[in-house]
Amino acid sequence: MADQERRSDQIRNVVLLGHSGAGKTTLAEALLHRAGAIERRGRVEDGNTFLDTEPEEVHRHISLGLALAHFSWKGKEITLISTPGYLDFSADARIGVEMADSAIVVVDAAAGVQVGTEQAVARLEECHRPYLFFINKTDRDNADCARVTAQLKEAFGRTVMEAMVPGMEQDLFDAADSAGRQALMETVLEADDELLTRYLDGEEISAPELHRAMAEAVALGTVRPVLVGSALTGKGLDALCQAIVDCLPAPKIEDLGGTVVRVLKTISDPFVGHLNIFRVLSGTLKSDQHLDNLNRHRSERFSQVFRLHGKTKQPASELVAGEIGAVAKLQDTSTWDTLAESGLKVSPLPALSFPKAQYKMAVHPATDADEEKLSPALARLLEEDPSLTIEHPAHIQAPVIAGYGELHLDVLVERLKRKVGVGVRLEALAVAYQETLRQTVKAEGKHKKQTGGHGQYGHVWLEVGPSSEPFEWVDKIFGGSVPLQYRPAVEKGVHEAMAEGVLAGFPVTGVKVALVDGSDHPVDSSEMAFKLAGILAFRAAAEKARPVLLEPVMDVTVTCPEHLMGDVIGDLNRRRGRVMGMETVGTKAVVKAHVPAAELARYAIDLRSLTGGRASFEQQFHDYEEVPDPVARTIIANSRPSA
Repeated sequence: MADQERRSDQIRNVVLLGHSGAGKTTLAEALLHRAGAIERRGRVEDGNTFLDTEPEEVHRHISLGLALAHFSWKGKEITLISTPGYLDFSADARIGVEMADSAIVVVDAAAGVQVGTEQAVARLEECHRPYLFFINKTDRDNADCARVTAQLKEAFGRTVMEAMVPGMEQDLFDAADSAGRQALMETVLEADDELLTRYLDGEEISAPELHRAMAEAVALGTVRPVLVGSALTGKGLDALCQAIVDCLPAPKIEDLGGTVVRVLKTISDPFVGHLNIFRVLSGTLKSDQHLDNLNRHRSERFSQVFRLHGKTKQPASELVAGEIGAVAKLQDTSTWDTLAESGLKVSPLPALSFPKAQYKMAVHPATDADEEKLSPALARLLEEDPSLTIEHPAHIQAPVIAGYGELHLDVLVERLKRKVGVGVRLEALAVAYQETLRQTVKAEGKHKKQTGGHGQYGHVWLEVGPSSEPFEWVDKIFGGSVPLQYRPAVEKGVHEAMAEGVLAGFPVTGVKVALVDGSDHPVDSSEMAFKLAGILAFRAAAEKARPVLLEPVMDVTVTCPEHLMGDVIGDLNRRRGRVMGMETVGTKAVVKAHVPAAELARYAIDLRSLTGGRASFEQQFHDYEEVPDPVARTIIANSRPSA
């Protein structure tokens, strides 16, 4: 359809959601081919589909990011937003929901309702997006549409029902018994009092009237249609296309007085640099138009706008409200920014929030040449995937990246190399163990060395013991046994000795050190000699003051379905966790526990495996606690270099 003929009410922006493997990519491929938008159908197994074009997607045979494509059906312009079903890449599914006005939740006819189905519906309900279900893969021997439809009704309520859509091989309204048909009709017509009254009075409701009522019911959320078919064989595709046109809504447009757009995704394109994907919220955006970035207070020129169709960029002279477009080479615009015509009184829209990523790895450059490029390279990919985070813990001499799982970070490594030319390796995080002392003792440190000319002489007595503060320094010398000018050097030596404890080489904390005595030499004493004496004295004291190992303990909050609470608690106990409380919030159980950080390195992955992806957790630092003796012995033994 020519640009000048486009209208917002002719647009349908539809996101495909569902569990990984339900067939979203194959369905998108089939719809595009059926509508004539692509000449041939690819196969996921062959790595040649129209939408999965990234090398990481091709060799893994799964979608790793959202992709857009367009087709026309019965005078309507439909934008399909295909999203990954794999949980590691759920952020793009969330962005896809924000881009779209409605959704198709794809369900496997054999596997039925899965965790990805549940999460898709929860996300759509949270964002108030209308949707329908498409039960896919009905060509399989173990397909059972009746069972899966019953599962959908049980999981998501009475609004789930078989839909009457023109072009279906069998009209399910007619297939229902009279009581079932009446219930379906009444539910559909609830959105229109006049039609409902006419129906109850025995009048015939025409097909166009019924389709309009269905669309209103879907938009209100009183009906969630269920369609069936097979993306592989093409069964049900015409009915699905017609349902998109008849049942799913056009964009809701608010007239803001001019052109307003919102950036929803940024892609690092190796050919054009940053590519910003946006949605036109109001007005009409023309190529070569200037808009003000309301977040950054600067003007941007949209030199050429595009519609994305797979990996191709189709130039457009203009985009109307409700359309999704892309633009390259904006100077200072990022994901979530709002841009508007100058003079419009519009406030920037808030950024989307994502569950905090909890699977963390240290990122090291593969070579010295990669080191300088690492920080800007990470920043570039973080803009592309806002669910990733970067941290810089004091005890780790490398940036720490947090993602949703192993695959998430593995793909990051591959993209860093391919897109930015930076090689990295990931390492498990070292636990920030510490050491402390449980007794107060005195110890002597004497550094005495005679060489040609001046010698070296420093001599101190320290009193070392536990403290509630990380470090306390007390000067208890009365008189001049240690000259005043050398005492700071002793403290400096103590600090240096505390950096490596006597048990396993971890930093020492929670100690009080008092300088109580010592002696000097009128010729051979120096700051360096007294610093070395301080080191010797502290180490000698630490050996005798019952040193113990401390470990960081985290506050962990796990949210899971009630029936999985026992499994979660049992697993936390196996991790040396202490359950501090449990409560029920709706259908979910919330478990709070204190768990050693050493036991949580792979918890994001293990919890997903334990609960089938139905649980989530958050963690924050709680305190340091003494490591149990058997565990401490293992840590100490592993810290010593092998002979």
